[in-house]
Amino acid sequence: MIKKTAKDIMNKIVTAAKKKTIGRDLAVKLLSGMYSGLPVVDDNGKVIGIVSEFDLLKVIKNGKALEQVTAEEIMSKNPICVSENTSVDEIIDLMTKHNIIRIPIIRNDVLVGVVSRCDILSSIVEPEFVTVFAD
Repeated sequence: MIKKTAKDIMNKIVTAAKKKTIGRDLAVKLLSGMYSGLPVVDDNGKVIGIVSEFDLLKVIKNGKALEQVTAEEIMSKNPICVSENTSVDEIIDLMTKHNIIRIPIIRNDVLVGVVSRCDILSSIVEPEFVTVFAD
């Protein structure tokens, strides 16, 4: 059992897409290698969806150009979000039950962070490596 909460391990620097972000721009961001999915927010910062690499693949499979779709059109709606005070155990339960990689963290319905499976593992594992910088 892990005693930490979302706020203890969440990534506070979050990149989110706006509703009108076009598919090509989403693909470029996802291809940067730092993300496999992005929260989609409205003008008030409320999470309204998630766009993943799978969503973009579905667009391509359906014969549409990525320039022809927006995040709002292709996102998975009603994403699972949790508050900063949600326990890491509960987040793990949600991830495993719904087979999801990341969960947006909200405060008063506004996006304030994201917890990914990597964030959870990183918070538990003590690395056996040291980085040395010599001059």
